[in-house]
Order: sequence, then C-alpha cells, then structure tokens
Amino acid sequence: MANNVGRSRRDFLIQMMGLGALLAHPMGRLLGEPLSPAVRLQDALPTRLIPVSGEELPIVGFGSTASVLDIPTAGTEPISNVVRMLLEYGGRVVDTSTRPEAIDQEFGRMLQLPEFRDDLFLTMKINTDGEQSGIDQMRQTQRLFGRRTFDLVQVESMRDLEIHWPNVRDWKASGEARYIGVTVSANRNHDRLEAFMRKEPLDFVHVNYSPVEAEAEERLLPLARDRGMAVLINRPFMNGSWFQRVGGRQLPEWAGEFDCGSWAQFSVKYILSNPAVTCVLTETTNPEHMEENILAGFGRLPDEASRRRMRELVRTF
Repeated sequence: MANNVGRSRRDFLIQMMGLGALLAHPMGRLLGEPLSPAVRLQDALPTRLIPVSGEELPIVGFGSTASVLDIPTAGTEPISNVVRMLLEYGGRVVDTSTRPEAIDQEFGRMLQLPEFRDDLFLTMKINTDGEQSGIDQMRQTQRLFGRRTFDLVQVESMRDLEIHWPNVRDWKASGEARYIGVTVSANRNHDRLEAFMRKEPLDFVHVNYSPVEAEAEERLLPLARDRGMAVLINRPFMNGSWFQRVGGRQLPEWAGEFDCGSWAQFSVKYILSNPAVTCVLTETTNPEHMEENILAGFGRLPDEASRRRMRELVRTF
C-alpha cells in the first residue's frame, strides 16, 4: 500500500512539473498538442552507466558535507528524511566526508538502519596528511559506519594524493573499495586533476561544476569521457551562493522548454545535460528541496543552444 501511495504521489508531481512548464509558455498548450515528455510517467530516476563496470547509477544524489550535516543541533532526523526522499525516487548515491568522530558516529548509526543499509551507494573520502593518518581515517570510518566495503573511496581535494593513492588502490584490490577516485571543489585544482587523470586509470572523478562554474566542461569532462571515468558533481548551488545570485529574479519562460520549474532545477538540469556527468550531488536538509532537486532529473534537458543561453543569462546577474 505504501509503495502505491509513493508512486501515485511521484507520478502526480512529475505531471505537475511537466504541465507547469507548458503553462509557463505565453501561448499555453493548445488543444490536442502532445504533452511534454516530463508528463510521460517514470517509476524512478533515470540512470547512467559507470564506464569501468557498466553498473547503473541514478543521476541525482545527496552530498552530506559538513555544511549540511548539523547533527549536534538538529540530530539525524532531517538527514534521514532527505535520504528517504532520495530512495523514494529510486536514488541511491550518498556522498560523505570525514567529520569529527562524534558526528560520524551518529551519522553512521543512521546509515546502518535497515531501511538504508543495503540500498545506498555510499562513498567516503580521505582528507588528511600522512600515510598512517589516512589509514586511520579509513579504519575509523569503517568502524563508525559499520561496513568493511565502501562503494567509492576518494582522496578529497587531492590532499597528500601521492601518499594516499597506493593505499586507495590496495583497498580496491582487497575489496574494501568497489571503486576509487579523486575529488576537487575549486577551479585552481583543475590543472593538477587533469594531469592525474592522464596518468592514472581512475574509476571516478568528482568535480565542481554549474552554469556559473562551467570551466570543467572545457577539459575535465571531455577527458573523463574519453578515459572511461564516471563523474560526480559537487557545488551545483555553489554552497548556497547560487540562490543569492538568482534571488528575487523571475525564472525565464524559456526554461519551460526543458521542463524546468525552479532556479534549483535550472542549475541541476544544466549539469545533467552534459553527457559526461554520471550523477550530481545536491546538498540540503529539507526533504522538499531534495524532491525539487530530484525532479530535475525527469523530463527534458537543455540542448546546446539552451545551454549557451543559460550561461549567458547567469553571467548578467
């Protein structure tokens, strides 16, 4: 019964997104005109392949960074509700960063709940200096999250990368990491990441990308596609500054041409319209905002002409 209710609610929201985009057009929808593709109902988020394995990943995920994981103040319930929303739409990807042990202990307990434990594609990161410190970080996260194997282990911000990378490769060989990769969240690290991508056969790269921070599409994303690397995207909302940039501005009517109903979806749809992107990670503690982000994965995506128009528009703000 619960599944039927969830599906009915999901279908209704997808319909409303498509119809809303059509009605935003000055002419509305003429009688007999075909419905938007967004109205053709889907059961779950679309997926894209991880090139090295052929495994499918849903195209919208959750980035549980320190900026959104305010467990000492709010507890784990807000995060639990966001992850439940993600699962309701068929999402799976939950990206984590190492935080103080007390926070990760509570977060780990949540991740071990029966409703979450076996359904998530869970990542972790090494973000410290020194080989032993990196090993200790891995062991602590395994203990606190109650799992030996992570779906993806990443070296965060390429920190002490040359020291950590041999251990990361060993963890993949031992079965403690299904996939391995490297993250950056600032344009200043793109050149170094590009060099490493050309040197090492990474399974994943994890980069900052949005209509404002679009530099990754010049070299990194084409290289990832050529080298057979899956791509996770961080900073789709530029740590919140995206909403300050667009605040008080009306969404253009032409956004309805690609079934976009909000400024959050404007950024997510831009990102997903790049075929090199595997999954975009959105950060929020509000399940309704998570749902809004997820719905950007349904319906049409902007074409190249629309992408240029989107970039040009946000540069005027």
